[in-house]
Amino acid sequence: MRLRYRLLNVFARPGQPFSGNPLCVFEDGTGLTEDEMQALARQFNLSETTFLVAPSGGADAGVRIFTTAYEMPFAGHPTLGTAHVARALGLGGDRLGLSMPAGVIPVEADADSWTLTANPGRVEADLDPDDLAAALQLPPGTVLAPAQQVSVGTSQVMARVADAEAVARASAVPTRFTAYAGMGRSGGEALVYVWAEVAPGQVVARALISDGRLVEEDPATGSACSNLGAHLAAQGRSGAWTVSQGDQVHRPSTLRLSVSPEGVVRVGGLVREVGGGEVAL
Repeated sequence: MRLRYRLLNVFARPGQPFSGNPLCVFEDGTGLTEDEMQALARQFNLSETTFLVAPSGGADAGVRIFTTAYEMPFAGHPTLGTAHVARALGLGGDRLGLSMPAGVIPVEADADSWTLTANPGRVEADLDPDDLAAALQLPPGTVLAPAQQVSVGTSQVMARVADAEAVARASAVPTRFTAYAGMGRSGGEALVYVWAEVAPGQVVARALISDGRLVEEDPATGSACSNLGAHLAAQGRSGAWTVSQGDQVHRPSTLRLSVSPEGVVRVGGLVREVGGGEVAL
């Protein structure tokens, strides 16, 4: 069996070929078992690898999203990157729906800039800001209320701080992150999205992830940006923001976030295809 795949950078910056979050998309995963998909995700060792499969729920294409350890019900940069490949394969046009365990996600394109409309979000828990600050090795009072666990399909923690300096200083304490796992996120991991609104319409953010032992940092996190939108909507806020992420891991990324007055959250960014090939099984 030979399987074709494509490599993409999602939430990339124009003129910066190694910006954005890397993604591997397999063009046809319909003949693969779940174990084979998981093994291929481990082989490529990216934050996520996706597989185009038969659609459900009236979608144009189906997608399954795997980290190196588990399947995710929804993730942002895999959704946009997979939509880009689905269009290239003729499975849809500039507007299409992708079915995944979290439901059917509408995605649309303006050339190579793609935008998803997130599922309605829910606040799963209100958190103690100082406990969260301690988990990030920040002084008491650094994390601002409300601190919340939010989900639009994947559960994550929103931790607002006062400025970009505090975002840069945040550092995960793995054992403290375990308190934020297990609310809809697989693999026993917790993701804390540390963010600051540094100017009107401008956000700087980092996504810190830990399973209680190891710590990772994601360069561009569409699901967390979607959860940020749901977090803002829960506070009655609407508008548009440009989110900068990934500088600390040398993968500078730009995400576009909008929240309508009705609370509809949309997240988008530039998708660049950078290569591809075949795997022989």
